[in-house]
Amino acid sequence: MRSRVLRDIQARRAVVNKELERTIWRYLSRNTTLEPQVRMQAQLALNRTPREASPAAVKNRCIITGRGRGVFNEWKMCRFQFRMHALNGELPGVDKASW
Repeated sequence: MRSRVLRDIQARRAVVNKELERTIWRYLSRNTTLEPQVRMQAQLALNRTPREASPAAVKNRCIITGRGRGVFNEWKMCRFQFRMHALNGELPGVDKASW
């Protein structure tokens, strides 16, 4: 496996592990009924969370090649690998179009 794919897997795990914590800090920092000091502390705690735990750090990558562009979400493959696997009949329910 390529290092980019491993890095993406690690980022996805970090997002899942820190999701609840980030949601709580985000709610507290945006709640206008709380005191400004509490909101500021929540914002600082949110800023201290690791950068890779942010959902924006996750990029869809091909699980075979690690390519970051042209990735089909349903199969998690780039367009070229999708085509190769579809032509070999390795993807269930995918047929070559003819009309």
